[in-house]
Amino acid sequence: MQHLLDGLRVVEGSAFIAAPSGGMTLAQLGADVIRFDQIGGGIDYRRWPVTNAGKSLYWHSLNKGKRSIAVDFRKPEGQELLTQLITAPGENAGLFLTNFPARGWLAEDKLRALRRDLIYLNLTGDRHGGSALDYTVNSKVGLPFLSSSGADNRPVNNPFPAWDVLAGQHIALGLLGAERHRRITGEGQFIKLALTDVALATMGHLGYIAEAEINGETRQPMGNHIFGTFGHDFVCSDGGRVMIVGVSPNQWNAIVKVTETETQVSSLEQKLSLNFKQEGDRFTAREQLVKIFEPWFLRRNLQQVSAALDAAKVCWGPYQTIEQLVANDPECSEDNPLFNRVEQAGIGSYLMPSSPIYFTGVEREPVKPAPLLGEHTDEILADILGLSSAEIGRLHDSNVVASAE
Repeated sequence: MQHLLDGLRVVEGSAFIAAPSGGMTLAQLGADVIRFDQIGGGIDYRRWPVTNAGKSLYWHSLNKGKRSIAVDFRKPEGQELLTQLITAPGENAGLFLTNFPARGWLAEDKLRALRRDLIYLNLTGDRHGGSALDYTVNSKVGLPFLSSSGADNRPVNNPFPAWDVLAGQHIALGLLGAERHRRITGEGQFIKLALTDVALATMGHLGYIAEAEINGETRQPMGNHIFGTFGHDFVCSDGGRVMIVGVSPNQWNAIVKVTETETQVSSLEQKLSLNFKQEGDRFTAREQLVKIFEPWFLRRNLQQVSAALDAAKVCWGPYQTIEQLVANDPECSEDNPLFNRVEQAGIGSYLMPSSPIYFTGVEREPVKPAPLLGEHTDEILADILGLSSAEIGRLHDSNVVASAE
């Protein structure tokens, strides 16, 4: 955790990945992010993966460093409490992010009537307000066909929720941009962000849309090749596997040098009338180049290959399972200042990452765990809304709010 955003208060009502990760990004930079949940937990409070005791590692991982208030917002009194929290005064307050529908008590005009300079970011599935999840967005933009296998070109889904993660970063960026604008102009914002638009924008930024429209071509599945340049996986004599990449001239030259294939590569270049100084020509000859490099890897075990690639400064990475990453890789350990081993209440001690952004002007503090559900209910009601202990007690008795169990 780094204290770049100390004093900034953000209220979050969210589920799934994108919105909670946006709030977590801000919390890890020092913002006071207050997450509200239904008493007993919302739709994702018990989402897999879970511990043997049923505690969600998913929920706790996405909510590190936040404060938690548990409110029954199906009740009008609960809605009123959260409305007051969202629109509470203060120049560093009045920021709200949610992927809940912006209607009813969360309608933008109702909240803005109570605080004109409110910054309200609403994430939706598509720009029309419809629902969408990462898998449905990914299928829509065509990427699963680039991971297809077999002659039938059957699409293969990617297990990584790329658009959710990117949307989370856009949420953090959008709130900070609007907050800066408010400091300059005094104006609030209603920020609309659609998961589908995040994907479509990215497809445009990376040239996929232009390729289809200008070139009239459909990108073909690449397998373990890299489109437009050279990169491929290789098996070592002991079954270990590595991925090497030759994008820049130095990276490409390092591959040729370490595999001692200068003569064969030069002969292929002449035979095909290509220039391997150009990325596109390396891609054109990708299959032949793989056959030239393969024997070098098959004559060496993974340890020998790793040492040689490192010495030659080849851009490469080993193939390893997540279990191997956690058990053996020093980069996924406390040797890396990104990580701390933190005690999470109800779950235990495990590695937690902080923000991967390193600001040299502030100290880096240990990661803060996720809150217990409702852990900060009473202090938020007292400190921000100014309720007395008697009023807070009445809310508990009426089951409008709850504290941590």
